[in-house]
Amino acid sequence: MSLTTVGVAGGGTMGVGIVHRCLVNDLEVVLVERDDAEAAAARERVAGSLERAARRGYLDADVDEVFGRLTVAGEPGALAGVDLVVEAVPEVVDLKQGLLGRIEAAVGDDVVIGTNTSSLSIDGLAKALQGPERFCGMHFFNPVPASDLLELIRGSATAPATMTAAADLGGRLGLTTIEVGDAPGFATSRLGVALGLEAIRMVQDGVASAEDIDTAMRLGYKHPIGPLRLTDLVGLDVRLGIAEYLAGELGPRFEPPQLLRDLVASGKLGKKSGEGFFTWE
Repeated sequence: MSLTTVGVAGGGTMGVGIVHRCLVNDLEVVLVERDDAEAAAARERVAGSLERAARRGYLDADVDEVFGRLTVAGEPGALAGVDLVVEAVPEVVDLKQGLLGRIEAAVGDDVVIGTNTSSLSIDGLAKALQGPERFCGMHFFNPVPASDLLELIRGSATAPATMTAAADLGGRLGLTTIEVGDAPGFATSRLGVALGLEAIRMVQDGVASAEDIDTAMRLGYKHPIGPLRLTDLVGLDVRLGIAEYLAGELGPRFEPPQLLRDLVASGKLGKKSGEGFFTWE
């Protein structure tokens, strides 16, 4: 496919990261939010992301030139004319399904629609679509501008051409892609959450401190980041939601530890709140 313009639906952390990655790789982007006010706020978040990258030496191109490739709008109708759309709203089935239906109504019949989900069933989300063959999972990783991987998830109705188009976008963005079937948690979340939950249980049981557990995994197993600091980056509330979903699908081995529930209930959500297993500036 000729890929020049990508649509992104959702201007939160993940959506902004996807937009950023597309813009710096010379793609035109249409970013849509639920209304004009949210669209304007998302536009400012993208601008801030690009400016920070430039200040830190991660962006050599002119910020204004890169930012000029972005269009923002407050409704999905603005996605008409894009080549591929990535939906990137929070992990709530009804929210995603409602938006996916509106996206499908707005874009051309041959436009691939991807969902940025870390755990939700692709077949379940596809129930909102008339054409599930053009739908797949596109699991980006936070922070998207600095990540290396794109996990592509194949639903039971997903056409091979859809997976090829999604992989082409990954290649265009400089990401390595892997392809997995539509199983709970896919490959990355299932393994990552299992490790993270066991690390939380170890803190809960007094086996070792969060710092020492993370150091053990970084130095002993060469993980680039420890499982508890990663949990802080992902968000403890996000990890809790995924764990509850996986526990329902795969059984008690994914049951969230009480410590995780307690931290979320107290508002300690990780980096975004300033405190989780670690204190963040």
